[in-house]
Amino acid sequence: MESRSARLAAALIALCAVIGVGFGFSAVFGRTGSVPLAAWIMVTYFTNLTGLLVFVVFGGIALRVPALAQPRLVAMALLATLLVGLVQRLLLYGLRTLRGGDLIGDILLHQALPVLVPLFWLVFVPKGRLALRDLALFASYPLAYLAYTLVRGAYDARYPYPFLDVGKIGWGPVATYAGAIAAAFLGVGWVLVRLDHRIARRRAVGGDAASPRTP
Repeated sequence: MESRSARLAAALIALCAVIGVGFGFSAVFGRTGSVPLAAWIMVTYFTNLTGLLVFVVFGGIALRVPALAQPRLVAMALLATLLVGLVQRLLLYGLRTLRGGDLIGDILLHQALPVLVPLFWLVFVPKGRLALRDLALFASYPLAYLAYTLVRGAYDARYPYPFLDVGKIGWGPVATYAGAIAAAFLGVGWVLVRLDHRIARRRAVGGDAASPRTP
């Protein structure tokens, strides 16, 4: 991920993430007129937090920050963006009519990033670096968000997503939705680790086949 093309691609992805979050913030600020309240509302949503995560990780890659330019962090961002895109498409699509900054943020965070981040991983990230133990790291982010959302919802009785609204649908359905999403997240993470190893093996075999043989 040290090549110029990789850093430029990472910078583009980081820019898409921060612009998406920025337009969303502008729209919320326009409705509330308060910067602290707009920020409080923005950090309610997994989409916005994931946008900030992508901005930090890919900004770090673009700026050559070794602590952030790690395959496992890119993989975590990949899984989070896929979760954002799939949940929006399967559970939230059409619930709101979006305009202005909300629409731009939706396009960048729900549609662009779930495509750009996996493409970056496929093209630029070294393969063979992931392990099944990394699933714990991958799962820690959505699990921490779930705990944060439930605690925050118990405090102010507001939940960011209908399928997490304990007050309206109860703990049983919330647990069912959360369990299904967690299982899908871990399943896709397992597939990603296996794919990472398979691509690494194929590249190693291809490299051996292409290497010159000494007589």
